[in-house]
Amino acid sequence: MRYPIAALALLVLTACEAQPEGEPVARARIDGQEPAAATPTPEPSATATLASQVESACRSIIFEDTPLTHCLAVPSRHRIAMDLGPRGEAPYRSLTDFARAQDPDTIAFAMNAGMYDDEGEPIGYFVEDSERLQALNTADGEGNFHMKPNGVFYGSDGKWVVRSTDSFLANVTERPEFGTQSGPMLVVDGKIHPTITHDGPSRLIRNAVGVDDNGRAHFVISNAPISFGKLARFYKDELDVKNALFLDGNVSLLWNPATDRLDTGAPIGPIAVIKKKASE
Repeated sequence: MRYPIAALALLVLTACEAQPEGEPVARARIDGQEPAAATPTPEPSATATLASQVESACRSIIFEDTPLTHCLAVPSRHRIAMDLGPRGEAPYRSLTDFARAQDPDTIAFAMNAGMYDDEGEPIGYFVEDSERLQALNTADGEGNFHMKPNGVFYGSDGKWVVRSTDSFLANVTERPEFGTQSGPMLVVDGKIHPTITHDGPSRLIRNAVGVDDNGRAHFVISNAPISFGKLARFYKDELDVKNALFLDGNVSLLWNPATDRLDTGAPIGPIAVIKKKASE
């Protein structure tokens, strides 16, 4: 998705609002500079800021007065994988720890992706490097994960899909290369989740993923508190995505090496890693 250069310059300045009181996530500014409370550093020039945005897979935009960051993964340019932590060791629990173990030149962006328990282990379906680490969860219960229909984001060989859990169970017979289960679904077959209201009172920093008809994966994280309804409408009305899945809220984080954005906050679990293909 392309955005006008003039609008992009404005959004770079407005999309990074102050942290709401009580919000545990410390958000890095989109332009890569430290928050105002930190040690002052020189502001980048408008040209430098725009250049980093052009190189980035992520764009800052405004939807219905709410600042969002929209990151686009394209099969011809990117590979998607899930990462929980070093094999046989405890989960990373932060993007900072994850980033320390990576070559940033190979990463387009990364985002926490999926519900987890107190130890950071996934509570739903989770596949990493074609190995299933957690089975599909069809149980009923409390909380966002059990707000049926929930769903699965998965893929193999550059083909990425979001399906409701029931649809996944009925149609997917081969193990994918990666997969993560979360909930609720925001958009199901072109319609907003039946229990999501237009703009409900629950407002948190939230992130989600959806796949369009061209096979591109749209990852979105809000830079200010947002309702389920507004986030769902963005996928349905602006991105024309027919199936979108809520990934998490209140602990949503993004690492975007191109702009030096590395969010920190409460401990996380599964991580979606969007890698640059070697030809880039």
